[in-house]
Amino acid sequence: MKIGLIKEGKIPTDTRVALTPEQCIDIVKTYPQLSIVVQPSPNRSYADQEYIDAGVNLQEDLSDCDVLLGIKEVPVAELIPGKTYFFFSHTKKKQAYNQKLMHALIEKKITMIDYEALTYDNGQRIIGFGFFAGVVGAHNALLTYGKKNELFTLKPAYECKDMAEMVKQYRDIQLPPIKIVVTGDGRVAHGILHIMEMMDIDSVAHNDFLEKEYPHPVYTNLKNETLYRNKNTKEFHRDEFHAHPEQYECLFQPYISSDILINGIYWDAKIQRLFEKDEVNDPAFKLNVISDVTCDIDGSVPVNLGASTIADPVYGYDKTKGTKTAPFINDAQIIDIMAVDNLPNELPRDASNMFGSHIIKHIIPELLAAESTILDRATICSKGILGSHFEYLSDYAY
Repeated sequence: MKIGLIKEGKIPTDTRVALTPEQCIDIVKTYPQLSIVVQPSPNRSYADQEYIDAGVNLQEDLSDCDVLLGIKEVPVAELIPGKTYFFFSHTKKKQAYNQKLMHALIEKKITMIDYEALTYDNGQRIIGFGFFAGVVGAHNALLTYGKKNELFTLKPAYECKDMAEMVKQYRDIQLPPIKIVVTGDGRVAHGILHIMEMMDIDSVAHNDFLEKEYPHPVYTNLKNETLYRNKNTKEFHRDEFHAHPEQYECLFQPYISSDILINGIYWDAKIQRLFEKDEVNDPAFKLNVISDVTCDIDGSVPVNLGASTIADPVYGYDKTKGTKTAPFINDAQIIDIMAVDNLPNELPRDASNMFGSHIIKHIIPELLAAESTILDRATICSKGILGSHFEYLSDYAY
């Protein structure tokens, strides 16, 4: 089996890659029946020369490959008919902006396996960049707080060589006794909590967070079972919540008096928001920095008015007017919003290394197996026919 690493064609170009040079070599040493080639790219976080130096061949034409690994959606014109692709397709929710891509996958009789749909039997995702989204989202929250309040300056993650250089800055930072509320319990939240640990910010229990004052910065982590309860029974049951989130109410309101919100929780339209727009004018609402890592526009954080960019990650939200304004203004009427939707690309080498390790551990063995329920569950389409788990896309795909 021959595997090809494609160059990213989507604009703006993503600099992450599915496998690092060292990982490519490790795979072919472990699995002699596999070979790996890399399509040259001027934009990867790992340069072409690094692959050459490691002993990996560069190859522009990947038409002789059996499996092609990318990151972002492949432009329609670059799809090779009849091939098996892995990438984040953003089609399984019938995203309108990718319907042309979906049509092309069908027309070109492509087998498309979506990283986002790779799950264990219990439904938990196997692979993703969520941890580094959380890492960078938390870093950006601290960067924003320091700049807004004229306390300290942090270098953005994308200006650092790697995460080690990024966190090295924390040794010189002294936070005031602020309160940070973190939402979520998945990979994103784990990344956020990693930065809390790197900053030596203490974790405190929910009740203590609300009732006590501390002489140093603290945070509390709100998971689904803390954030939501059934409107009638006042209880939380995970399966019921996932099946009928509309039956649950959100309990975030007491936490609006915190200083920073770092939002890493999953949300969809049936789930009650953390707060509503009119609540920002409540005198108790003290949040002045919100890092919306999950970045659902007008979603769980209703003052997210749109995604920002890596180069320009923060905008202000005028509480009185409900409109965007300049960021980093030390004004209680302005909330600074961080809403970058491709945060892992700020630490592309670290993110690629972790992502590749998951491919080696979980995906390569499945590729070589005679049958794989894991790959079957993630197959959006096979040779131009919708996979059995995605037949609900028929009106979108055909």
